[in-house]
Amino acid sequence: MTIRPICITGEPVLHQRAAEVVDFGPELSQLVEDMFDTMDKAPGVGLAAPQIGVGLRVFTYDYAGDDDN
Repeated sequence: MTIRPICITGEPVLHQRAAEVVDFGPELSQLVEDMFDTMDKAPGVGLAAPQIGVGLRVFTYDYAGDDDN
């Protein structure tokens, strides 16, 4: 479990277009796992890779929604 620091302001990665994902190997898998851990700790319902300083077009989300419908 790795909790990564969240970039709020002043980071260049937040002002640049994120790159497309082209490598779907173990590094991406670890990034996604870290993003879920970071998002859960924040707490939040979504997190984009640039928010943790990674310039890739990756996001995670977890929303249970309203189960009463």
